[in-house]
Amino acid sequence: MRIQEVIRRPLLTEKSSIQRETTGVVAFEVDRRANKIEIKRAVEAQFKGSKVARVRVVAMHGKVRRQGRHSGQQPDWKKAYVRLTEDSKPIEFFEGV
Repeated sequence: MRIQEVIRRPLLTEKSSIQRETTGVVAFEVDRRANKIEIKRAVEAQFKGSKVARVRVVAMHGKVRRQGRHSGQQPDWKKAYVRLTEDSKPIEFFEGV
């Protein structure tokens, strides 16, 4: 898997904002097939100067959605919580939020 395909998008939720400010943990939606090692390499490669201390991964199940009498299911996805080291540069993407 290519490094550009591992990280799908950053998660900008209230919970992730509080974690980023208090503990330095940032959250990403990642590819379902990616493991912790690939996620760490992708974050360090895409955000120069950032060093990853720890990666936690959560497999999220897709929600069941209805439209009238028809129901369907959103796809399953994976969330990664990435803790940066104390001496690493913060990720610029989250600084403006």
